Parts: sequence; C-alpha cells; structure tokens
Amino acid sequence: MAKPLTDQEKRKQISIRGIVGVENVAELKKGFNRHLHFTLVKDRNVATPRDYYFALAHTVRDHLVGRWIRTQQYYYEKHPKLGLDIEELEEIEEDAGLGNGGLGRLAGYRARSGITGSKACFLDSMATLGLAAYGYGIRYEYGIFNQKIQDGWQVEEADDWLRHGNPWEKARPEFMLPVHYYGRVIHTQNGTKWVDTQVVLALPYDTPVPGYMNNTVNTMRLWSARAPNDFNLRDFNVGDYIQAVLDRNLAENISRVLYPNDNFFEGKELRLKQEYFVVAATLQDVIRRFKASKFGTSDNVLTVFDALPDQVAIQLNDTHPALAIPELMRILVDIERLPWHKAWKITTKTFAYTNHTVLPEALERWPVELVEKLLPRHLQIIYEINQKHLDRIAALFPKDEDRLRRMSLIEEEGGKKINMAHLCIVGSHAVNGVAKIHSDIVKTKVFNDFSEIEPDKFQNKTNGITPRRWLLLCNPGLAELIAEKIGEDYVKDLSQLTKLHSFVHDDIFLCEVSNVKQENKLKFSQFLEKEYKLKINPSSMFDVQVKRIHEYKRQLMNCLHIITMYNRIKKDPKKPFVPRTVIIGGKAAPGYHMAKMIIKLITSVANVVNNDPVVGSKLKVIFLENYRVSLAEKVIPATDLSEQISTAGTEASGTGNMKFMLNGALTIGTMDGANVEMAEEAGEENLFIFGMRVDDVAALDNKGYNAKEYYEKLPELKVAIDQIDNGFFYPKQPDLFKDIINMLFYHDRFKVFADYESYVKCQEKVSQLYMNSKEWTKMVVKNIAASGKFSSDRTIKEYAKDIWSMEPSDLKIPLPNEPRELLNKDNSK
Repeated sequence: MAKPLTDQEKRKQISIRGIVGVENVAELKKGFNRHLHFTLVKDRNVATPRDYYFALAHTVRDHLVGRWIRTQQYYYEKHPKLGLDIEELEEIEEDAGLGNGGLGRLAGYRARSGITGSKACFLDSMATLGLAAYGYGIRYEYGIFNQKIQDGWQVEEADDWLRHGNPWEKARPEFMLPVHYYGRVIHTQNGTKWVDTQVVLALPYDTPVPGYMNNTVNTMRLWSARAPNDFNLRDFNVGDYIQAVLDRNLAENISRVLYPNDNFFEGKELRLKQEYFVVAATLQDVIRRFKASKFGTSDNVLTVFDALPDQVAIQLNDTHPALAIPELMRILVDIERLPWHKAWKITTKTFAYTNHTVLPEALERWPVELVEKLLPRHLQIIYEINQKHLDRIAALFPKDEDRLRRMSLIEEEGGKKINMAHLCIVGSHAVNGVAKIHSDIVKTKVFNDFSEIEPDKFQNKTNGITPRRWLLLCNPGLAELIAEKIGEDYVKDLSQLTKLHSFVHDDIFLCEVSNVKQENKLKFSQFLEKEYKLKINPSSMFDVQVKRIHEYKRQLMNCLHIITMYNRIKKDPKKPFVPRTVIIGGKAAPGYHMAKMIIKLITSVANVVNNDPVVGSKLKVIFLENYRVSLAEKVIPATDLSEQISTAGTEASGTGNMKFMLNGALTIGTMDGANVEMAEEAGEENLFIFGMRVDDVAALDNKGYNAKEYYEKLPELKVAIDQIDNGFFYPKQPDLFKDIINMLFYHDRFKVFADYESYVKCQEKVSQLYMNSKEWTKMVVKNIAASGKFSSDRTIKEYAKDIWSMEPSDLKIPLPNEPRELLNKDNSK
C-alpha cells in the first residue's frame, strides 16, 4: 500500500498541477534549469534559495504567458519532484501588501472589457469564471508597513517589497499614459479646456491572474508614477540641473507609499493625487481598448460611446475611485465633445458603487479648496452634477430645504467639502453593501434619503473568498479529505460542500477531520515556539482574533476575557480548566493612538500570563507580529475558535470569518456583518452567538450608554479593569493605560462593557463543548458543509448577473500549443 502523502507533498502536488495542468512535466523541468542557468551570475556557481525562487517563478510565468496571450486573443476575437522545497521558496516571496485590511484585498473595477482593483479573491474568481477582466491599481513602491513589536509596542518599518525585484510582473512602457494635475480652466469656442497642467506619467506593470484549470489568464495592471523627461526643463535651462532632477521625486512620490489607515479618512493632498492617478490612467486605458474594439466601425463619435456601458462596467470599490465619475464626464464632454445629457447617461450606466463601511470617520469628504487647486475642471463638473441633482430633488420635494442639505454632494458645515459617497450614489446605476445586514443599514439608515427615491438602485452582494487559496493552498490536508468524500468538483462549485452533511455522524470521517486540525495545530505550534520562544500546548484550544486593530473590532473585549480567565485560574488553580492558547494579531494605523495602546495592553497582559508558573500550560497569550496574508495561511488552518466580536452594526461584512469557517474553526461572534448569514447557513445553534443585536445597540444609544453601571454590577469586570488601571500588568508605569480606561468609561462608542457578560458566558459554552471532541468536530463539519455560500465565485456571479449584465463562461481556452483554429471556432459560438 502506498505511503500517504504529507501535507507538504500535497501542497507540492496542488502547486505543480496548477502550474502545468496537463502539459509536459519534462518541459517544466527544462524551463526551470534554463532559468536557473541564466539567473546565476557568471562568476557564481552556487545557487541561493532566492535564485531557485526566481527561476521557479519565471518558469511558472512562462507557462502562464502563452495562456495569458491566448486568453486576450479569445476576448478580443470572440506529481513530479524538482528536488526543491517549494514551501521554502514560498517563504522567499514577498507579500504584496498593496492595500489595507479586507478592503485592500477587494476589487475596484470589474468590467466586460475592463476591470480595476486588486483583491486576490475577486480576480481569482473572475478568471476562474471566464469573465473578461482587468484589475487596476497602484504599484506602490512601499506597501503596508511591516510591524515589529519592541518591548510590547508596535514599531513600523518600511515594506520594501520590490527590493529583490518581482518576477511575476512585466513592465509595459508602450502603454504609458499622462495624468494631469493643477492648471486652470479656460472656455473657448471649441469648448472647455484644462490647460497649464503638471504632467505625471503612469507606467503600467502587468501581472498574470490565472483561472483554475481553465487556461484563462487575466491581467492585473498596476500603475507606477514617473516624471516626464522634460520635467521642470525651465529650471534646467537656468542652470539648476540638480534641483530639476530632484524635483522628479515629487511626481514619482505618487506611487511611492500606501497610506496605511483602515476605516479612517485621511484628507492629504498626496492621497487625493493617488486616487486621481489610478482613476485617470485607468479610464484612458479602458477607453483606448474600447476604441480599438470599435476601429473601422461606421458609427460617428456621437454614437460610438453609446455602446460603452455594454462593453465596460466599472465598479467603484468604496469611494476611493469616486473621481472616476467626473473624470469620465470630462473625457466625454471636453475631449469627445458629447452633449452633457448623453455623457451623463453613459456615465451612470457604466458605474456602480460598493460601500464598504458605515463608520462616519471612514467616509471620504474632500475639501472643495483642495480639489479646486489640484483638479479645477473636476470641481466644476462636480458642481454641475450637484446642481442638476438638487434641481431634481427640489422638483420631487418642493420647499424641503433640509432634504436638499442632507442630499447635496457639497457639505457646508465646517468648510465646504465634497461628500464622495453621495457623488458615487448619484453617478452610479447600482449601489450595494457587502453583507445583508450591512446593505440594509446602507439602504435604511446611512443613505435612506437616496433609497427612498430610487429603491431599486440599492442591492446586496455578500462578500466571498476564493477556495483555491483559502482551502486548497493553505489547508491541503482538509482539501484532500473533502475531495475523497465528495469529489474534486467542489473547488469550482463550493455549494457542493453541503454533501458533507451526510458525513456528520460518520465516526471515521470525524476522526479524520480532527486529525487534520491537530496536524495543522502541531505545525503552527512549532512555528510559534520557533518565532516566539514560547512552549505551546498543541492540544489546547487555539482561540484566534486576527484583523486590523480597531476599537470597533473590540480586541479590548477579548483582552478582558483573557484577564478574567487568568484571574479564575489564580483564584482556584486546582479547578478544572480547558487549556487555551489565545492568539491576537493585526496592525494599528501608525497615527491611531488608541489602537497602539491596545497592542501594548495585550502584550503586557501576555507577559504576565505567560510567565506565571501557577498558570503553566493552561493559558498562553501570543500577539502575532506583522499579520499578513502569508501568516494568515498558517494560522487560519490551525484555529479552533474564530473571534468575530465587533459591535453589531459596525463590521460591513468581514472575510476572515469566512476563511475560518471554511477551514474548520467554530465562530464566537455577534450578529454583525456576514456572521448573520453564516448563522443562517449553518444554523445559529452551530455558532457561538452572543451580545446585542443592531436594534439593541440603537435602544441603548437612545437610553444612554453608562459604562459605570456595568463596571459596578459585574465583579469580574471590575477586577479586570482595576488591574489594568492600577498598573498590575505594567508596574513600571502604573498609569500607562489611563487613556484606555478613560475611553472605556466615557467615550466608548462600541460598548465593550455592555457585551462583556454575554461574551464571557458564551466563552464558557465554548470551553464546555471543546471538552467533547466528537461533538465539537460534528459542529465543525456542519460549519464546513454550510460555508459554500461564501465562495467569491458566488459573489462574482451575482455581480455579473445583477450589475454588470455579464454571463460567466465555462469554456476552457485552448492551450498555446493547440491549434489556433480551436480558439476561433470557440469564439464563433
């Protein structure tokens, strides 16, 4: 009988299968050796792991390129061993941290002939579903910062992710485009012109995005800012050559660094430049390809653009690309000379808007003064859009001045500002939230005035995750086990996971699922022991909360529960206690004082708990340093309990919750975001639901939230807060956490104390069930079986059907070595 494959060998099989498909493995090896030969410098005979990584990456890229070209032709004409440790090479690859939290991994444009954005899940699904798609974004030189924890504090280091190069991308200087800033607007006989501008060039870098087993390779195009060669030539002519060269950096700073804030608006001029940069370059690129598709038609310029919404769909990923609306109007009216009413009809039919947050501090409101300075023509267009919009509202609601004020694109209080969400709603034909509960809040509360007028414009599109990355690649043991039971087709149709319900009472299957989880925990324990020099009990419950550090995500409530467990152990060390390893990870925005203090509190509590001999192996606390995608791929498969504990009505959706569910973790959570739908799919009894619902939060707001009431009536809460307050966890500086204490008592918008009692009681239920391994695993299988809805394939199918008017294709594009006639034959269907 053949020896069973290890997880590492399964990963290699999945990786190689994905790379070569049915192509000749010998060719793969030959290509690898060729690349390795040319990677090595002539006077160096020893290959380093990085040499192997680049050689392998280039080999894979070679195999993708043919399919990549064939895919574009289609759109337009419509286990062998390498003797290497692939996992070791995977560790060499840098995370492309080009976004913040979940939003940064979500897509921005999706389109029939052009799409923008950079969420791995959505781009993966669009390629897998055979949707003609481009992803657009900024090629930041420095991505989200690397987090170091020094003496318990977060310290930021630059993420120089390109320092060793990026073998997956290809520069495309032939498609470089100008982006204009500043200048002034003049009115001539030939129309309005934006003149005397400063020009920055947008240089595209293309990365292939392969679909799963269908030979489709779509494109992600990231823009890098470059100064034109004649930049500040006048300075050069007067002799200041050095300054002229140095000034180039001012232009190129646009794509230098990602702003690291998550769910917080930062109104800096450079940030506005970045937002316009990606919008202007992308729209030029989309229109160039649209015009190329119309080359040779008999349509005149006034009618050719009528077809734009039929071929291009642009999904605004939150308000960050909102300037695309006035930019497309500028192109159509000023450059293409279309009349306003026709241009506006085309624009609104082309754009749709996804809202990602209801937190008021996260919604973009750009000062009129700044927009007028940087983009004077766009401000004029926004004013014109607003005037026509308000005229319509005034006609519908005569003399309702307050409604006009509420619905205006221009806010007057505290200085004139452009409400970018209002611009997106007015300029789009569809508006959606990213979970049912969130979409309902968007429609009935945040933008109620707009939904009253156009209720059909508002939709829901619950987020999803790609099972290719978040199961097959990160958890091959579980993926193979599922395939053995229900076949491999579930990878492209995750709804088939419901078939696992028939195995809920299969003792052998339950044992196998439990074994896979234990193997993942053991592997992650070894990683933690190596990285943190802390002995981990692999049979303890792995209780995990990993996400950006923010007050609304309530890492503080988790911390209070840790302190409560610690105090219970100390009070009665001999009392039975279900061992836990509590793992918390995430980055705080560098300027977010409270989030940084929360990290310091967690690390201080961890220091006390982990070094108390009375506690021993019963309770360990780890703050995961520099949480990122590659670390998520390690921790998520090893997790027993997933913490999704935001205040009801604050988390738009969440996607981490879905990843944990798919990988066999049970959820403790509030009825917030996609947790609500997870409970619907699996049955509320199969999640650990606690705390206030949205209506309860609203009722408490109306009554008035008094944190002191909870503090005085809950003894364990009082003890924990007093310990923090009197310096028990940081004796060197007893008042270090005074800001946290003050916030919790007097300024806590997210009501940690109000949910504390319910949370702790729910955690007791978790521990009780964990003691019964069989019943725990039954619930795990029920959750996995119910997680099919949360595939990004389902999400993208819904976007395609309800918003973009597209049909996914199950066509398998012919391989490059197959006759081209097959491509033309398929395209003629």
